[in-house]
Amino acid sequence: MAEEVRAEMVSTVLTVEVTVGDKVETDQTLVLLESMKMEIPVLTEINGEVTSISVEPGQVLQQGDLIAVIS
Repeated sequence: MAEEVRAEMVSTVLTVEVTVGDKVETDQTLVLLESMKMEIPVLTEINGEVTSISVEPGQVLQQGDLIAVIS
């Protein structure tokens, strides 16, 4: 089962902490976002492998934008 990780709010990507092919575990940080001067880590909810990353540092995200897919 794949997990699509999506932005929960308008934000800017500060850093991408994983690359395609990385093995990740539940609650591991995928990206770090900034919104309203707060840093917000985006965590995976499943164990798996990063199959795609759709963001890069500096990118502005809207609510619902795809960040990554974990399978």
